[in-house]
Amino acid sequence: MEDKIETVARWIRDAKRVVVFVGAGLSTESGIPDFRSPGGVWDKYDPEDFYFQNFITKESSREKYWQMATEMYDSMKEAKPNKGHLAIAELERIGKLDCLITQNIDGLHFKAGNSPEKVLELHGTAMYVTCLSCHKRYERDPVQERIKSGERAPRCDVCGGLLKPATISFGQSMPEWETAEAYRRSEACDLFIVIGSSLVVHPAAYMPVLAKRSGAKLVIINRDETSCDYMADIILNGSAGFIISSIVERLKGFMDLT
Repeated sequence: MEDKIETVARWIRDAKRVVVFVGAGLSTESGIPDFRSPGGVWDKYDPEDFYFQNFITKESSREKYWQMATEMYDSMKEAKPNKGHLAIAELERIGKLDCLITQNIDGLHFKAGNSPEKVLELHGTAMYVTCLSCHKRYERDPVQERIKSGERAPRCDVCGGLLKPATISFGQSMPEWETAEAYRRSEACDLFIVIGSSLVVHPAAYMPVLAKRSGAKLVIINRDETSCDYMADIILNGSAGFIISSIVERLKGFMDLT
């Protein structure tokens, strides 16, 4: 593995546009449950209950959604970025990050120090709540206080519309600008690094394919196999946080930044 770590560090040093793509496997190392892994959210809840169409048409679905979302938010709110998040923020600090594309909704990259202009949140964010009618944006904590006070499916205090965490649910449209920009950056990069994603959720999982077909080197850092392993230039299996932090430390040595 040491040889691979050194090779990836040299590739980052020499690359002009490095895109990092992050999935749930990085956040689980900060104690945030994964949706799909054993013991994850979908072991407790049926994902069929949380389709967007059900949310907007059924009060019972909205109440169940907010129950699940509250449990998830409680674990996210207190979570701290791990060494992997900090390593990605360091890539930005030393000028080697074109952008970070994330499937995660926990905001840990911002806690680690990444700037909003470098982060594309493909699945939205759990840190805010949006009115589906007038699009007013709320800080999450005040809405959670309303939940604790007895509201089971809160509504907008401006227009009475449905409030929903600013995340993307099953059946809900992907954010247009973020998705288009992520595709553009993937196609234009010369090094694409996947960290902690099984690459099974589309359309996000197509981005490493697009990068590879456009001539970029593809590096995959993940605990388990992924659907894109067959096309990767280097695969590093293990702790995502440990591996990417080791790569960045090696990179800083090459760049005399230690």
